[in-house]
Amino acid sequence: MKIEESGVLKEWWSNPAVVGLMGFALTTMATGLSIMGFWGAGPTLCLALAFGGTAQFIAGVIDLRKGNIFGGSAFMSYGAFWWAVFLKDVVLPLMGVKTSPAGNAGFALMWFLFTFAFMIASFKIGKLLATLFVLLWIAFGLLILLPLGMIPAKPVGVEVFVTGLVAWYIAMAEVVNTLYGRTVLPVA
Repeated sequence: MKIEESGVLKEWWSNPAVVGLMGFALTTMATGLSIMGFWGAGPTLCLALAFGGTAQFIAGVIDLRKGNIFGGSAFMSYGAFWWAVFLKDVVLPLMGVKTSPAGNAGFALMWFLFTFAFMIASFKIGKLLATLFVLLWIAFGLLILLPLGMIPAKPVGVEVFVTGLVAWYIAMAEVVNTLYGRTVLPVA
């Protein structure tokens, strides 16, 4: 049985936003820590393949199935982003294809443009989600400059980590508020 509510179809599937946001959040925070030099690329690449990529992509499929074009499109797209990072940084080098600094900047530019569209749409959904997309848009802007040596790594890593932290908070609030049946952690 399906009931139309706020433009989202309801059915026996529960809300996939927690998995999608947590996949994005943890992978993004690991990336920020890697950029800051706390560890190498290993944690990011593992999360990119399993959680940021696969789990987030599946959350997107479920969200689209439920009729949520924004959430489904965002989760599937950013899940595919993390797969692309894994391919670019692990698989292609094994095949002798290395990405140049200009190529990495161009890769970030494509996602900067993609994120701009979702950032504009996010203002219709809520302030915290809009904050997340503004931070993500800024992160991709900084990731354009980083491989070209136009900005130091540490502030880029901090901004990327904070972006992930905001996604983590939204996901945590969704879990807590759903389980308590009331707003414990504000997300408006």
